[in-house]
Amino acid sequence: MNASTIVRAASTVALSAVCMFGFAACSSDDASTSIAQGAAATVNGTEVSEQTVTDYIEAFRSTQSLTDEDSWGQWMAKYSLDPTKVRQEVIDYYVNKELVKQAAKEKNVEVADSDVDEQVAKMKANYSSDDAWKAALTAAGTTEDLYRDSVQSAMLESALKQAVISSESSDPSDDEVLSSAQSYRNSFNGAKRSSHVLFSSNDEAKAQEVLDQINSGAISFEDAAKQYSTDTGSAEKGGDVGWDVLNSFVTPYRTALQGLDAGQVSGLVTSDYGIHIIKCTEVYNAPDEITSLDQIPSDLADYIRMLLKNSNASTAYQSWFADYKNNANVQTADMPDGLPYAIDMSKYETSASSDSAAASSSATAESSTSESSDSGASSDSSSTSSQTAAN
Repeated sequence: MNASTIVRAASTVALSAVCMFGFAACSSDDASTSIAQGAAATVNGTEVSEQTVTDYIEAFRSTQSLTDEDSWGQWMAKYSLDPTKVRQEVIDYYVNKELVKQAAKEKNVEVADSDVDEQVAKMKANYSSDDAWKAALTAAGTTEDLYRDSVQSAMLESALKQAVISSESSDPSDDEVLSSAQSYRNSFNGAKRSSHVLFSSNDEAKAQEVLDQINSGAISFEDAAKQYSTDTGSAEKGGDVGWDVLNSFVTPYRTALQGLDAGQVSGLVTSDYGIHIIKCTEVYNAPDEITSLDQIPSDLADYIRMLLKNSNASTAYQSWFADYKNNANVQTADMPDGLPYAIDMSKYETSASSDSAAASSSATAESSTSESSDSGASSDSSSTSSQTAAN
């Protein structure tokens, strides 16, 4: 992948990210953009309006502080874009979105409103109040309705993927898992599995009493978790919360666990969740070369298997969707005149070319200087050569 491809990918991601959070759903009848009339594209006869495409681009410019002509032109030049290319990227997004809807209908795939509501509620629960939630939506340039629409679209595509790609077909073989395991060796080496007993923040006296009983052997750690832990999910498993490399533990918990060897129990550890007593139950020391899945804890092997399965399914779905799109009747209209984001790029493209030429000239000069230095260095003493090598 060359540099220009990476730059183009970066610009595409920037635009698509806005779509995914709901900006792309913004459409209005604002007179200021009434120039955008008619269909920008049709997808099996269903129109993607020019107004929708324009509203999306204008919303993107607004949220990225690119509303003035110079900043907009410089941004496009930076990513080797122009108004025509930007328009096409947005059209492609809407075409794909419409194709997902049509394919889902053909496959009798639906997403229940209640499931969408539940997902939105989970996101909303991350905020302390309705005002905080609304402020976050406003800061992102969207609304709850638009965010809900983006969630519904994502869930619909996920359901479509499950409908067209069988679970079994994406299952990786043991050989594939083993082949990938070696690449995860460094990440997994030193991984720690742990269990905990969790008490409420105002129950320090009880936590200390239970810790004393665990340390004296009056009660096993597993029984203490089952009997006293407020984390009911892990309590049923004797307090087990799995491997640190597969979890996002809060900092106090992770720090305490790092100081424990297998079989050791911590003191009282306070976090936002309450008071923990932590036990390191296992440490994984990976061999230099993993030649068998038996050399990997089953949970870690299952994690690799899950990643490969998801990757296989995504690859298969993208291939299926590409074929589906190729068989669709997609028509794109010529770009109309007078669109608010369509500016003259000539001066920005010239500036970008000049910057590129200057960078190239600078690189050439550095290369020439380096070659001259190398020629002079040939007469240096052997000790200087040794010092250079060490550095």
